[in-house]
Amino acid sequence: MNGIHDMGGMDGFGPVMREEHEPVFHSRWEARLFGLLAACRRTGNADEFRHAIERIPAPRHLNSSYYERWLDALQILLIEKGMLSRDELLARGADPPIPAQAPMRLKPMPPRRARARFRPGDPIVARNLNPAGHTRLPRYVRGKRGVVRRDWGIYAFPDTNAHGGGERPQHVYSVAFKARELWGASAASRDWVYIDLWEDYLQAAAPRSSASARRRRIAAVNRRASKR
Repeated sequence: MNGIHDMGGMDGFGPVMREEHEPVFHSRWEARLFGLLAACRRTGNADEFRHAIERIPAPRHLNSSYYERWLDALQILLIEKGMLSRDELLARGADPPIPAQAPMRLKPMPPRRARARFRPGDPIVARNLNPAGHTRLPRYVRGKRGVVRRDWGIYAFPDTNAHGGGERPQHVYSVAFKARELWGASAASRDWVYIDLWEDYLQAAAPRSSASARRRRIAAVNRRASKR
């Protein structure tokens, strides 16, 4: 789903502040939450958990810390799985969020072929998708051209695994995008961005025509026009 959680390419949020010697946990409750989440694996898999974070209402998401989002996502899943009720959490002093979107369920999907569709060096285009559910395809690469650099192997597909559609395992590739392809002419000409993308996010790209070929086509069109 599209939402405030997918912040790549956005601006206006100020600089990223790096904390020197940052501790693993800033408060004891964060450590307890980390352990509690490990004990609550019946709430779902990692992709379901990520999607619960995505469904936190945007104002609350922006005003929450990292582990506060974890807490909200856990509460969402506990309620949706019927393990606890919203009233029970409220009675204990909790403040469970009302999700911005109801959970979506998919029918089990057929498995992907095991053989890789792409090889290192293949040009690709990231599909321009706007799924209603969970995805790991960032908005800022959709419709952009890149090059496969490495095949990491076969992993569960998040877009189905988050919604009961099965793991649908498939190849995951490290794909390189020129910075200018993503950000325009103001980006550094020698910079690249590497993103791990599942096979279903990609399609083969036709080779770009060279500048000389484009000039020949334009010249041919002009010649035809002059003869009319």
